[in-house]
Amino acid sequence: QVQLVESGGGLVQPGGSLRLSCAASGSISRIDTMGWYRQAPGKERELVATITSGGWPNYVDSVKGRFTISRNNAVRTVVLQMASLKPEDTAVYYCNAEIARTAYFNSRVYWGQGTQVTVSS
Repeated sequence: QVQLVESGGGLVQPGGSLRLSCAASGSISRIDTMGWYRQAPGKERELVATITSGGWPNYVDSVKGRFTISRNNAVRTVVLQMASLKPEDTAVYYCNAEIARTAYFNSRVYWGQGTQVTVSS
């Protein structure tokens, strides 16, 4: 079994910072691209940031310069460091990863349960 578990969500004031972590566990042979998505009430889920297995990041325009994605392959973790947070960043944030359970199989997409981030004064 493969699981993704997020942590670090909470309430923060506008302009503040928050650090989200996502750890993968279970029967895993390889983790390819990892990323973070978010979904606000009444809106569709959107991609926030991704990072390849080689460490190349990509961000949605609205978070460029404010968010930083990184990963620690030794502990199978992806981190989203969020700074200069705005009320419009409020959403449930979901961890995403492309994972192959064995060396013989192609990777498939796994999702975490989500962690709430609320930016409000």
